[in-house]
Amino acid sequence: MSKTSESDRPVNDLELTDPPAGATTAVRPDEARSRRTAEPSVWPLVRRLHFYAGVFVAPFLAMAALTGLAYAFTPQLDALVYRDELRAERVTGASLPLADQVRAARTAHPEGTVATVIPPTVAGATTKVVLSVPELGEKQRTVYVDPYTGRVRGELTTWFGSTPLTAWLDELHRSLHLGTAGRLYSETAASWLWVIVAGGLLLWLGRRRHYRGRGPRRQALMPDGSAKGVRRTRSRHAVTGVWLGAVLLFLSATGLTWSDHAGARFDEVQAGLRATAPELNTAQPGTAPGASGGRAHHGGDVASAGTVDPADDVDLVLAVARGEGLSGPLEISPPTDAHSVWSVAQADNQWPVHQDKIAVDASTVRVSARVNWADHPWLAKLSTLGIQFHMGRLFGLPNQILLSATALGLLGIIGWGYRMWWRRRPTRNGRRAPFGRPPARGSWRRLPRPLLLLGIPAVLFVGWAIPLFGITLLAFLMVDAIAGALHRRRTPTDTTA
Repeated sequence: MSKTSESDRPVNDLELTDPPAGATTAVRPDEARSRRTAEPSVWPLVRRLHFYAGVFVAPFLAMAALTGLAYAFTPQLDALVYRDELRAERVTGASLPLADQVRAARTAHPEGTVATVIPPTVAGATTKVVLSVPELGEKQRTVYVDPYTGRVRGELTTWFGSTPLTAWLDELHRSLHLGTAGRLYSETAASWLWVIVAGGLLLWLGRRRHYRGRGPRRQALMPDGSAKGVRRTRSRHAVTGVWLGAVLLFLSATGLTWSDHAGARFDEVQAGLRATAPELNTAQPGTAPGASGGRAHHGGDVASAGTVDPADDVDLVLAVARGEGLSGPLEISPPTDAHSVWSVAQADNQWPVHQDKIAVDASTVRVSARVNWADHPWLAKLSTLGIQFHMGRLFGLPNQILLSATALGLLGIIGWGYRMWWRRRPTRNGRRAPFGRPPARGSWRRLPRPLLLLGIPAVLFVGWAIPLFGITLLAFLMVDAIAGALHRRRTPTDTTA
């Protein structure tokens, strides 16, 4: 039999964790195994769930981390790639009236109707005139106008205000540009991320409880520099997961809120609780809110047929909005038809968030309706803030740096996890197994009965709320049951399978 160094020595898969330096135990491994097998415990199930979820879902998480890392810095990338469109040629004198800028955009691109006008908020930025063009579908044509000269700097096909580069990276993160199959990948990753993180945190808490008072506390929050081999890898894996656990849980929750399936469940719950964001009534005073009572983002499929030239009143509407206290970035939208009025919405998504909206009747120069950010239900606010944080917009550059560190840390956690799996493979007669040995089956039988009775309905509810989690968990249980049956047929005397 070949000799094995301490760093390559296979680790007992039933070990909860490593004792701190200097700690000793007098219990033989076989006695410890028998004792653990006989006693009710939640740890074997947590360890097995954390192991299998990590092994099978980690590739999805790694891809989400890489694509999210690229998306986090899209504002800087946009400023670099689209400098000609986003920056004015020179900053001299006063800016032209907004109406002149809108007319310049319409002259250069008469093929669309004005859906939104976004004045610049910083010196040197261009004015964005968003056009609704039927052949673009849900996308828009955004024309960039120099506010000082009225010259059109360029045009881009945008998606809900995002440049082509940002839209491409967003779709890469959401679906890898694979359509429905790709969206299933990202939702599966988000559906299991919280399970993996929660399981890892529970194992970390179990480690602290099991070895309380037998080693320095810093080992729980800092990697163990004295450890070697698998123990050193596991220390880095666990400690990094603890430091990033809260952010990863939050990213999982916010990612699920706008996913296809879990997001639909969230919308149902939000509507049932009457916690959706209030809509702005843009119908003319004295008329019932109808199809024109709401407004699609950036115009969507609306048309301005039957309305006057939107450039005529845009400066007046902007002045009313400023007088009403709407500051920061604004999105000004003309009436969608003859029975609606202008709308102005704040688009300040950085903390502290400002998202007030008003409806302005240009014929009377009066505000006909208003929705304040303060009036949003708390769940709608939390959802909005969470999404902005997930996108790296809520706190600006610090938000981007935190998300980047989290993505890099997650990649490290995944790499260390796979390394542990590989280094824990059994060795016999100089031959190494291709993979590490997984935790033993049947761990659910060791759950305390009250926890088992409460856990079954809880899992069913989570499976309903997060459908892809429920479907993939059921698939795993079926495959695991079949594998267990085949294993028992091959080794009928093995009672631990």
